[in-house]
Amino acid sequence: METRHPRRVMIVEDDAVIAKSIAAGLSRWGYEPCLARDFSRVEEEFEETAPDLVLMDIGLPYYNGYYWCERIRARSETPVVFLSSRGEDMDIVMAMRMGGDDYIVKPFSVEVLAAKLEAVLRRSGGAVPDTLSGFCGARLDAGEGCLNTPEGKLPLTKNELRILQTLLTHKGQVVPREEIMLRLWDSDSYIDDNTLTVNMNRLRKKLETVRLGGCIVTRKGEGYLLHDE
Repeated sequence: METRHPRRVMIVEDDAVIAKSIAAGLSRWGYEPCLARDFSRVEEEFEETAPDLVLMDIGLPYYNGYYWCERIRARSETPVVFLSSRGEDMDIVMAMRMGGDDYIVKPFSVEVLAAKLEAVLRRSGGAVPDTLSGFCGARLDAGEGCLNTPEGKLPLTKNELRILQTLLTHKGQVVPREEIMLRLWDSDSYIDDNTLTVNMNRLRKKLETVRLGGCIVTRKGEGYLLHDE
């Protein structure tokens, strides 16, 4: 089975602490982060990096993020998501007019950022990270949207796939319900607590058909855990 490469995200953020924090968080979610090094050469570094998505701060040395977004958009349809501590309407309008695909106001959690990036990549036709990984003798193929098991191939719904991707990212660790709900969130809907319970119950019943029903464990008051036994 061919393993797809993780989606590459170019982070154009001049605050080194913030940039490294974002990079570490995105790595945990299966992305490949690349940090901009020379803020006078953002366009050239974009060409060299060939990212699947760009995270662009607005307040940058030399030229601001609006300028670089316009330069990138003149030669590429690669999604650009703006990051800024400014949340005024005019800032957001300017970002969209320059070709931005979304706008995230600082501070933000890595879970919200990952959900936003997934939604942007989905809308743009780009693939989200394929998290090909195994558990309990099965192997998740996010590209095909299925779970390959000793009992056969098990098709998954969009939400079932995202739940398993999230649990696999933290395999062996308890994942809070809130984190899974953020992973399921996209631009069209928001998954509430009751909806998560319904989706989780359906996924468990589906896993039972291939003798994997016990792989997802509930930790009351904490969240869910995917074990590999």
